[in-house]
Amino acid sequence: MQLTINTRDVQGAKVLDLSGRIVAGDEVDAVRKTIKGLLAAGQKKIALNMGEVQRIDSTGIGMLVESMILSAKEDAQLKMFNLPRLIYNVLHTHRLLQAFEIYKTEEEAMASFTAPAQQPSG
Repeated sequence: MQLTINTRDVQGAKVLDLSGRIVAGDEVDAVRKTIKGLLAAGQKKIALNMGEVQRIDSTGIGMLVESMILSAKEDAQLKMFNLPRLIYNVLHTHRLLQAFEIYKTEEEAMASFTAPAQQPSG
């Protein structure tokens, strides 16, 4: 497996520092298992630090979409930050940017967890 996942607590959120490749096989399974485990334990704030991810394939992207859907079903928030240009471009090409909450920095991602909910106008 050419992926490492380090989990840390930041302001009540779990940050997963991902490093390596998120590709079909053990790598995707490890990220999926980690996220599902956090959700099963009642964690409602999860952020993925993508800064050290060198490669992602279609299976990895599918797992990210699946994780977003699962998080929403569990009334949790899943955010990503520090996306390398390559991964940003892949998500843009497949018109998936709007499916994710993506932030430039960890600070911005953490602040978004505590931001007050927008009230609908009307």
